[in-house]
Amino acid sequence: MTAAVTALGWVGAVAGLVAYAMVSRGKWRPDSVIFQATNVSAASILMTVAAVNGVWPSAASNIAAIAIGANALFVVARARGRKARGSGTPSATPVVQAESAVRATFR
Repeated sequence: MTAAVTALGWVGAVAGLVAYAMVSRGKWRPDSVIFQATNVSAASILMTVAAVNGVWPSAASNIAAIAIGANALFVVARARGRKARGSGTPSATPVVQAESAVRATFR
């Protein structure tokens, strides 16, 4: 069982690092479903591994990451729904708006 839990931990760690690298290199957008879903999956795996090993601070921080990622997925889905309906409201997510503000600040 210990080897399986360790292997699962490595899968979660690699998934999180891949997501971070893909966004950092500009291959994935921070408001993309693939990025957010990968982050939620990685955090879920790491939370499980931490809980199995009794590392409660890590488990708690991963629960927070899951909640943040789930909220981001909800926001992305809602924005896509508005865009598909042709609503006059902006379809940019808060993540994209914040990213634009940061870029404008550091130009």
